[in-house]
Amino acid sequence: MGFLLCLEEYGYPLIHPYNDYKIIHGAGTAAYELLTEVGNLDYVLAPVGGGGLLSGTSLCVKSINSDTKVIGVEPLNANDAYLSFRDGEKIFPSVNPKTIADGLRTNLGDITFKTIKENVNDIITVSEEEIVFAMKFLWERMKLVVEPSGAVPLAGVFKLASDESNYSIKNRKVGMIISGGNIDLTEFFNTLSSTIDN
Repeated sequence: MGFLLCLEEYGYPLIHPYNDYKIIHGAGTAAYELLTEVGNLDYVLAPVGGGGLLSGTSLCVKSINSDTKVIGVEPLNANDAYLSFRDGEKIFPSVNPKTIADGLRTNLGDITFKTIKENVNDIITVSEEEIVFAMKFLWERMKLVVEPSGAVPLAGVFKLASDESNYSIKNRKVGMIISGGNIDLTEFFNTLSSTIDN
């Protein structure tokens, strides 16, 4: 039985995974916890795929301090939100994006696009190499097992801290929404096990 037929037959409501105000507001609680713990920030960075987490983050942050800059970070290889944000009028579709950040391979929805346009200061992109470097940094330095999509904001921080950035985040208070630890470590541990002499 098809998914939509099941919904129709049993009268179940369809709850979109990100293009829904309740989901967006729920996602915003992560930013609320961050700001409650550390106080006002100059910048808050969050990953963007379908835009639910970034939308919730921006609504929360701007309601607490409208001067805080909210920056979305997206893989360069899945840059549909970046293109849509730059255009400001239409949503660019994501067509077979080739990125290790599989949680960010989705498209913006009409609700998330509108929310992001109204509340987000900018969206930047990061390369696959920058994502891997950020993951490695989080694993090695902070002992956090973070999936590629969750490491994207840190890759954005490193990019903004570079001399090539238009932003000056040095000596500023910067927060990140690091989300997701869904990563299959089977291959890693298989490789590690193969190096052990029996």
